[in-house]
Amino acid sequence: MVDVHLVDTKTTFSSFSHLLDARILRALAKMGFAQPTLVQSKAIPLALENRDILARARTGSGKTAAYCIPVLQKILVAKSALDSEDPSRQATRALILVPTRELSEQVSSYLKGLCKYCEDVVVANAAGSTSAHLQRTLLSDRPDIVIATPARALALFQSKSLVASQLESLVIDEADLVLSYGHDDDIRQMFSGAYLPKVYQSFLMSATMTEDVELLKGLTLRNPAILKLEDGEDEAAHLSQYAVKCSEVDKFLLTFVILKLKLIRGKCILFVNDVDRSYRLKLFLEQFSIKSCVLNSELPLNSRYHTVQEFNKGVYDYIIATDESGSQENDEDEEEGVDDGEGEVEEFTSTQRVEPPPSSTAKTQSVLPESQVSVVSSSLQSTRKRKRLESSSTLFSSEAQHHSTKRNKSSKSKKKTDKEYGVTRGIDFIDVACVLNFDLPSSSRSYTHRVGRTARAGRTGMALSFVVPSKEWGKNKIVGCVLGKEHDKEHDERVFSRIEKEQGARGSKLMEYKFDMKQVEAFRYRMEDALRSVTRSAVREARIKELKEEVLNSDRLKAHFEDNPLDLEYLRHDKPLHPTRIQPHMKHVPKYLLPRTAPISGSSVPIPGNGTTSVPGTTDGTVITQGSEGDKSVGFVPFRKTQTRSHNGRERGRGGRNGGSGRDGRHGRGGRKKSDPLRKFGR
Repeated sequence: MVDVHLVDTKTTFSSFSHLLDARILRALAKMGFAQPTLVQSKAIPLALENRDILARARTGSGKTAAYCIPVLQKILVAKSALDSEDPSRQATRALILVPTRELSEQVSSYLKGLCKYCEDVVVANAAGSTSAHLQRTLLSDRPDIVIATPARALALFQSKSLVASQLESLVIDEADLVLSYGHDDDIRQMFSGAYLPKVYQSFLMSATMTEDVELLKGLTLRNPAILKLEDGEDEAAHLSQYAVKCSEVDKFLLTFVILKLKLIRGKCILFVNDVDRSYRLKLFLEQFSIKSCVLNSELPLNSRYHTVQEFNKGVYDYIIATDESGSQENDEDEEEGVDDGEGEVEEFTSTQRVEPPPSSTAKTQSVLPESQVSVVSSSLQSTRKRKRLESSSTLFSSEAQHHSTKRNKSSKSKKKTDKEYGVTRGIDFIDVACVLNFDLPSSSRSYTHRVGRTARAGRTGMALSFVVPSKEWGKNKIVGCVLGKEHDKEHDERVFSRIEKEQGARGSKLMEYKFDMKQVEAFRYRMEDALRSVTRSAVREARIKELKEEVLNSDRLKAHFEDNPLDLEYLRHDKPLHPTRIQPHMKHVPKYLLPRTAPISGSSVPIPGNGTTSVPGTTDGTVITQGSEGDKSVGFVPFRKTQTRSHNGRERGRGGRNGGSGRDGRHGRGGRKKSDPLRKFGR
């Protein structure tokens, strides 16, 4: 969905008929695009003149089509000029670099829709979850367009699976994120001159102009046409930003109240900073029958893409996304990610001993005769080998025990994650009404990327952030997030002050989201009861369940399960050891817990304690009971009809009618069947 204000109303795609192939125009009409955006109307004619393009436009302005359309047009022109039997006709002519694998899937699906009527154009997504052998097979056919992350593209260049000798177009999408995601070394090696030709057209697409973009501009662009889309309308008019200062436990309380009482209507993204945290929040919401899905770097790419598609289709209204880019975009220490990488290497200590330097015994050996020297040297070598084997075995066993315990401790905090995972930028979340920062990000830049998921396409949006003050920091560590080196008791307040400063410079203001805590406190016991059920073992079981689902649904393991059906039975038979206890009554909110709102003029207001209803407007303050003649409205209908009962003992007990049976003569011994009141209602 493109913002209405960003559409060029004076131009249509049909006006580009002299520039674009008819098959592209037909595909655009099939996809529902009739008018280009402002970026597209400016970039497409310039790109077809072989000019390098540097486009700066906000998210949702149509930058993807701005480079996909001219890239595809150039490929069609190049292929039409060659014979069908020419071996150079099928070659890789375009390379699109994206920072994350999710964005590669999105660009790939858009290009495949654009190539619907171009049967001879092949698009390959090298950043997908396919195996390396299958990727080499696909790239051996030399697809026309290759989409990859910089790290994957460099690996393919080094293995000679990807050949770019006939490259005509190079695109770097979300250029301001490419270097911040740790691809700087890959980019420099790629542009060293060993893999790319000397002449090609470059596209640099970005939402912001940063130092990283300036660096890439010097590496890739030659006399570019710079397009800057200035926002004609202030974004602050569409986005409302709020913040709440609360403790870790109160985060769960306020989230429960906001979602259960529908204080925020529409789809919502909840950002957390840790994978365990995402599953804990998901299990917490399940206690109240609130459906949500999880998006984190541990899930395979296909599962992540499927989750986003289900969220966009409306299967889920709430998605809990783990944002791990905060450590890569820290405002103060941007090199901490390198230190963390070095810490992981220290776990693997070499168990082989270094060759000892020549000792004094070696010097005395030279005095002996040559015949004895050879015997002594051979015996010394054999004893050294034996000692080396013994010492290495003992060293290995001792260090193995030490490192096994060390790995067990570190494995809790260091999981195998996808380094090319990203959720705050690039992914097209549709119709997001609210962004809830359950955990505050590590930088103001990451905050800007998060809240950019809402208030798009001319719609209004809301961003709500939870800030933990320094006096509440460190409490409730069980439900708290796993904190890194840069976190201290003043972390949230320090980052929040930077966010306020940066948003103030943009004309936005973070307001305090005010709650009536007296009414919110009524929900605390339910929140604590639900949070008590979400234990660490329950979180672990939830992660194991996700892993088991991925194994059962894996396409690669289908053949294995066909050959080993017992393995499939064992997996399906295994049940959670500690299943989460869900209480059915938590699904509903009792009426006495619902917050009181201001009464409407002329309506009745319940008075707690006496079960009566006071009608405003009566001068004498008359209190009218329900069911009396003064109450003209239908109002409350009792479950049983009020009727006078005889007290002579005929209708109940043993002395009743029909031989001592109960009511209506159908049951004995004082019992009676509960009749359906709706059948007799109104008789």
